[in-house]
Order: sequence, then structure tokens, then C-alpha cells
Amino acid sequence: MNTMSLALALALTAQPAFTQSAPDAATAQTAEPAIDVTDDSDWQNQTIAIPSFATNADVPTQASAGSTSALGFALAGVITADLQNNGLFKPTGPAALPRPALPQIQAPEYNNWGARGTDMLIQGYVRAEAGGQVTIGCYLYDVALKQQLAKAGWTLAPGDWRRAAHKCADLVYSRLSGESPFFDSKIAYIAEVGPKDRRLKRLAIMDSDGQNHEFLTTGQTTALTPRWSPDYKSILYLSYFNGQPRIYILDPATKSQRLLLSAKNPLFAPRWSPDGKWVLYSMASAGNTDIYKIPAAGGGTAIKLTDSPGIDIGGSFSPDGSRIVFESDRSGSQQIYVMNADGSGQKRISFFGGRGATPEWSPRGDQIAFTHIVGNLRVATMDPQGGSLRYLTDSWQDEAPTWAPNGRVIQFFRTAKSTGRTSVWQVDLTGRTLRKLDTPVDGSDPAWGALRP
Repeated sequence: MNTMSLALALALTAQPAFTQSAPDAATAQTAEPAIDVTDDSDWQNQTIAIPSFATNADVPTQASAGSTSALGFALAGVITADLQNNGLFKPTGPAALPRPALPQIQAPEYNNWGARGTDMLIQGYVRAEAGGQVTIGCYLYDVALKQQLAKAGWTLAPGDWRRAAHKCADLVYSRLSGESPFFDSKIAYIAEVGPKDRRLKRLAIMDSDGQNHEFLTTGQTTALTPRWSPDYKSILYLSYFNGQPRIYILDPATKSQRLLLSAKNPLFAPRWSPDGKWVLYSMASAGNTDIYKIPAAGGGTAIKLTDSPGIDIGGSFSPDGSRIVFESDRSGSQQIYVMNADGSGQKRISFFGGRGATPEWSPRGDQIAFTHIVGNLRVATMDPQGGSLRYLTDSWQDEAPTWAPNGRVIQFFRTAKSTGRTSVWQVDLTGRTLRKLDTPVDGSDPAWGALRP
């Protein structure tokens, strides 16, 4: 058990293989104030239409979706799924809508869309470029006000087309909700196969919606508890080689890795500090398990942060790096504690019965997600003082929550009662939007990375 705002729309990252472009689609304009997502009534009745993106010419591309016309349909489909699955919007996708002509992308037929009962309209275009790249534009309109709310454009390699869709969804999500974006992000997890008493566990990654899956390790050694580095250049994980625990840092681009720590004693739950300079981990010795931190660059001396009788495991930094939340059984049962980053000020915060495990601090800093064990295992949240307990799931065994970059959605894994098969799920903070992510094989220990650079 392992138990846009406007400013953001104007600052989408430019990279050699993924560049913001399209001068006619690289700025945004402000209209009405963003909706406060704490008031569900504002968005529940809001309709969003997302027709197929237009193209100047239907020509082949090297994108997995096919020609520019097919790519335009696929882009709208991904955006629709993103906005539908986050728990805030009820969009209508391209299959049920007419495709606009290219001139209508920047001059929408507001009356026609209004007659359909549309409140918000997302339109876009796809254009093939010399050298094989594609340019994708994204526009958000308020139909009633007949105003453009935001727009952006990107020129990118065909293989990155889904990133453009996620960035478009992020643009819309942020502009309408006032929340930070999170769709253009990746998830590391453990891919599992085999019977429940002999599971083969491999390190794998995928996009936030479960697509673009890739295995990173072969499965010759067991992989556990992965975590993305803050800069997305590395994945930290625990591995067992011939029964010996090791902590590795792996480069997902090259699949090369370096050994950070090897020990004869059991190791648990390595975690990054927010600045990427330190790695937390737990190590068992002489019947006692304590939490340490070590420089991520390697070669440094480990610093012991806890020294109490019992088992101290886990460790998740607060976003500002000043505090750490962890689990400990020093009180006689597994509970949640917090301490300062130097190990001082250790304090229990869970006093609501049962046991608590696998705590993780929200990127916003206002909540801690954890596994609450009272008979069944459920994903729950509380504030950093231990108050405002709230259950988000209610199944037999849900555990190991990990936060979306904006702190509004949580992923976790679920274990089937009879077979031991595992699967990755996500739930929004209302607890109403629960869905399973499709993975090629069983999945556990998800770790949601930050917004991609």
C-alpha cells in the first residue's frame, strides 16, 4: 500500500519547438470580469460552443490527427474534453456544431450562435507551415456582448498539437474562472501488470488527460512513488534492485538516470523541495523510521529532520518551502503532522478519528490532501491547521492524492477489492466530478507535475 487571466494569455511560453506566433492571434482583450468559481451558479448555466477549427487549405500534416481539417476537429475535441472534465463547464463539442469558415474565426456570426443559446464561443484555425510545422490559433468570444475575450496562437511541431489544445483550454479556463491553468501539464505514475502478489511496476508518464502515454523504465526493477522536478527536467523515484532500495533521478527526454542514494536500510517516499535543491526521503533503521533531506545535486550530507520513536514517513513541502507535512505513528496510530523545513516545530494536526497517510500540500498552500483510513481508504482534504475536513471520494481503497498545478483537481489511485488491480482517477474539489483516466495497463502512485514551461 502506498498508503487566463489576461496577463497569462499574453505570456504563453515560447520555445524553439513550440512557439507562440500568429500575430493576429497573440494578444488578448478584456471584457467582463472573470467568474468567481466559488459561486457555482455563475458557470453551471453557461453554455460554451467549441466547433471544429477552420483551415485555409485541407492539406496533409505529420500530426497523429491527420490533415489540417481533421486536426481542426481533433483540437476542438480535446478542448471540449478538458473543459468538460474539470467540473466547471458544460461545453458542446465539434460533432454537434457547424464548422465555421476561416473568415468567421475573427468575425463570428454572433446572431447565429446566440440563436443556438450559446453564451461563450471558442473558435480557432489550423494552418500548415513550410518545414512541416503547424500554426494553431485560439479565440474566446462572449456571444451576448459580441466581444472577444482572449486569443493566442502557436507554431509548433505536428507531434505537439495536443499541447496547443491544452493551452487553448487553459486560456479559456483561466479567463472564465479566474483560476490558474493546469491542462498543459504531465503526470508520472507507476504502470502495473501481473497478479496482485507479484506486480511488475514500471515508471510511466502521460498528459494530464491520460494521453501521450510513455514507459520510462523496463520493469526489470520495481519503481515506486515518482515525483516530477519543478522544472520538468527530471523525475525522482524509488527503485528496488536485488532487494536494495535506491533513489534515482531520471531524465524523461533521454531516459538516462543517476543514482542519488543507495542504502542497505529500507527507503521511502522521496520528494522534491519547491526549488528543486533538496530531496526529502524516509529511512528505516533499528526499528525506527525518520525523515531526512539531501541535496538533489548529490554528494552532500543527509540532514536528519525527525528523531522520535516510531515511524515518520512521507514529507511534502508547503509551496513556499517553509514547512513540511508528513505522517507519523508516534502518538500510537498513523497521523498527520507538520514541521518547519529544518525539522523544528513538529506538531500533530489530525484529530478527527481513524488514521491519516500520504499527505500532500496544495500548490496554493491552503489545503492538505491525504488518505483517511477509517475502515475504507478515502481521499480527503483539510486546512494546514487540521480543520475543515472534507471527503472527496467514498470507495474501498482510494489513496495517494496528488494535486493539479492550480490546486483545484486531485488525482489518486484506486485498488479493486477482489483483484488488487489499480487505476488512476481524478476528482475536483467539489467531489462531484469523478472520473477514471484510461491507461494502457493498471496504474498507481500518480504524481501531477507543475504547468509545463
